[in-house]
Amino acid sequence: MPAALRDQFPGLAGGWHYLDTAATAQKPQAVIDATVRAMGADYATVHRGVYARSANMTVAYEAARERVARFIGGQADEVVFVRGATEAINLVAHSYPRVVGSGGRVLLSVLEHHSNIVPWQLAGWQVDVCPLTEDGRIDLDAAERMLTSEHTMVAFAHVSNVLGSVLDAPRAAELAHRVGAKLLLDGCQAVPRLPVDVAALNCDFYVFSGHKLYGPTGIGALWARHDLLAAMPPWQGGGSMIDKVTFAQTTYAPAPTRFEAGTPAIVEVMGLHAAIDYVSGLGLAAIHAHEAALVGQLRRELAARNDITLFGPEDSAGIVSFAMDGVHPHDLGTILDEEGPDGTSVAIRAGHHCAQPLMAHLGVAATARASFGLYSDESDIAALLRGIERTRRIFG
Repeated sequence: MPAALRDQFPGLAGGWHYLDTAATAQKPQAVIDATVRAMGADYATVHRGVYARSANMTVAYEAARERVARFIGGQADEVVFVRGATEAINLVAHSYPRVVGSGGRVLLSVLEHHSNIVPWQLAGWQVDVCPLTEDGRIDLDAAERMLTSEHTMVAFAHVSNVLGSVLDAPRAAELAHRVGAKLLLDGCQAVPRLPVDVAALNCDFYVFSGHKLYGPTGIGALWARHDLLAAMPPWQGGGSMIDKVTFAQTTYAPAPTRFEAGTPAIVEVMGLHAAIDYVSGLGLAAIHAHEAALVGQLRRELAARNDITLFGPEDSAGIVSFAMDGVHPHDLGTILDEEGPDGTSVAIRAGHHCAQPLMAHLGVAATARASFGLYSDESDIAALLRGIERTRRIFG
C-alpha cells in the first residue's frame, strides 16, 4: 500500500501506531466528508418525503444498497441495512425459526465472537459446538461428523477476530446443505481484507459491520438469499416496514423493507457507501497481500523471542494474537500506550476479545492482539517490538 495512504486518515495523525483495526478501523477523509455532506447540505429523510431533496436522498440511500450488493456479489433486494453484524445475527436467530417451524439447532464453533453465540441462546436455539484444529481453524472434519438432519443452521466466522484463521467457507456450505441446514457467515473480519463473493462462498446468510470496513459505526448489512428473506417474518415493527396498518391487522412490506423498521441510519449508510468505494478503489486483493506480509513479518519477529506464545495459524488474515510470559496483556497494552523514548505510542487490544469460550480453549484469561489495516506499515511493527522490549525491561 502507498505510504501516502496514512495521511488520508486524520485519526492517525501525530505518529500514533494503531494496531487495533480488528476492533474498529480508522476512517479515511473520504468517508468523513461523505458523512458530513449527508448530515449537512444533502440531509433529508428517505422513503417518506415528496420534496426533491428527500427524493434525492432516497435515490442515494438505495444506491448504497446496490453498492453493498455488488461489493459482496449479491442483489440489492437481498441486502438489509442493520446497525451491525450483531443486529443481523439477532434478526436471523429470531426470524428464521418461524420459517422452519422449530426453535432450531445451530452448530457454532469454539472461536466465535459473543455476537455469534448469545443471540442464538437468547432466541432459544439448541447450540452445538464444533472444535478447532491444532493451529486454530474451525475443524470441518469434526463438523462433518457432528452435523445431523436436526441442524437447521451452521453459523461460523469467515475470519476469526482473535486468531485470524480463514474458514473454508465453500466446504462449510457443502456440509451444511448436505443435512438440509443453512450457513450463516460472520464476515466482520473478512470484508475489510478479503474479496467476498457470496455466490462463490455458497452461503445462505452473510453479515458484516461498517465500522470495521473503514465506515461509520451503527451501520452494517445482512445479505440473505432472496427466497429466505421472502419467507421470513419481520423481527421488529414500526414505520416504513408496513403495507397496511389497522388496529385489527397489519400487513407487511416485501423484503428487504420489512426488516428495516423506523427511520434508518441515513448518514451512516452514505458513509458505508463511501467506505466501500474507498477499499474497492485500492483493491481487496492488494489489501490482503499487504496485511499478509505484515502478519508474516510480525509472527517471525515474535517467534524469535523465547517469552512469547503465538496463537492461530501462520497464514492468519490481518491479525496476530499472542501472550507474553509473566506479563498480563492489560499491562502490556498499558505500557505500549505510554509514550516511549521515540515519542510515539502503540495501540493494541488486550483482553478476551468478546471470545471467552476461545480463551478457555487456549488456556488463557486474555491475549494481546495486534491487528493491521490498509494503513499499517513496518513502522508499526517496529514500534510494537520496541514497546515489548521496554515492557520486558520493566518486568525483568
